[in-house]
Amino acid sequence: MATDVQVPALGESITEGTLAQWLKKPGEAVKADEPIASLETDKVSVEVPSPVAGVLIEQLVEEGDNVAVGAVIARIDQSATAAAAAPAPTPAQSAAAATTNPPGAGETPALRTDQPAPVAESEGEDEDHITTLSPAVRRAVLEYHVDPTKIKGTGKDGRLTKDDVIAAAQAGSTPAQAGAQAEAKLPSSPEQQPSAPGPRPSPGDRREERVKMSRLRQTIAKRLKDAQNTAAMLTTFNDVDMSAVIEARSRYKDLFEKKHGIRLGFMGFFVKACALAGKDVPSVNASLEGDEIVYHDYLDVSIAVSAPKGLVVPVVRNADRMSFAEIEKTIAAYGKKAKEGTLTVDEMQGGTFTISNGGVFGSLLSTPIINPPQSAVLGMHRIEERPVVKDGAIVARPMMYLALSYDHRIIDGREAVTFLVRVKEAIEDPTRLLIDL
Repeated sequence: MATDVQVPALGESITEGTLAQWLKKPGEAVKADEPIASLETDKVSVEVPSPVAGVLIEQLVEEGDNVAVGAVIARIDQSATAAAAAPAPTPAQSAAAATTNPPGAGETPALRTDQPAPVAESEGEDEDHITTLSPAVRRAVLEYHVDPTKIKGTGKDGRLTKDDVIAAAQAGSTPAQAGAQAEAKLPSSPEQQPSAPGPRPSPGDRREERVKMSRLRQTIAKRLKDAQNTAAMLTTFNDVDMSAVIEARSRYKDLFEKKHGIRLGFMGFFVKACALAGKDVPSVNASLEGDEIVYHDYLDVSIAVSAPKGLVVPVVRNADRMSFAEIEKTIAAYGKKAKEGTLTVDEMQGGTFTISNGGVFGSLLSTPIINPPQSAVLGMHRIEERPVVKDGAIVARPMMYLALSYDHRIIDGREAVTFLVRVKEAIEDPTRLLIDL
């Protein structure tokens, strides 16, 4: 008996998604609630679980197709076995297999870019644990000439990611050894495949690659452009001496981690500082709806987090009422979910103010873009020692540039500067955070 696999509910106001990747192939056994496909929506990636245990006998859509909520994308046979359900090769597939692997050429098939590439998650696992490489991972495998079966995946359920391939290539063998392995196992380019004869490219050849934008990237692009077109955006800057915060972290980091089980980071200080400054300048934590300004007596901070498929902004709700430990734990949990691609739509909706830390990537200065319908975003940057004047003497201090982009329609320049100065004062003297100054 075959059971239909339907697209699950994807969140409020989301009616469709894109089938980004099949995680199981026809003929493979699946367990109940085991993911068989990955869907990409405008905001998050969602895995489609199997409703029953059995064998995947049919895939009804292709990777890259748009599918509506409730649509049937596959069928699972509860009574079949993996061996019985394995689809018979078509004549074209048989001919291709004969061409790619002539008698005596070895038992390991060459990895191709025009078909899914199987890879075992770890040595010694049986065929039920073989998964499929995503297109991005396949391209990385071909580019870096690595054996995917020798790489341990760090993605969801141990899946291989592009970063895993790059890291393995950087930590691997010499170019000559890598080339020998690639020649034995992987074609380095389509021109080297037996099925695509032609001249081999010289090292100086120039290439191009066209990759369709993901739904998430398209949504990010649209929202950012809408923000530029709609808001009267302006950015004000200041710099902050991080000496006091660095000293506090150094003094209490071990006790903090021992008590709370989480490291004390910089973000907790900045969230607290923004909450304090927002009380003095409420318009920075407001939003514009039509011809009305909505003021919030709470601070829901959108924390910009880098994920494999793009920037996401999960929301730390009621951050003004949280302790340092609660803020750090929430941010760490969101960072883990972002890496695994398990953030939900609800976790990224809302938010009254955004903090973006480009400093973790080495950014010295930037003009961040507002996240509508919010009216402001704080940009943090890298910390570096710079000469500053203290008490008439030139000294070296760990300094950070801060940037506040704001919607000039509802925030005056005086208010924006005042907010940023309040943040600076709280960071340079963290005692203010404790006594509400």
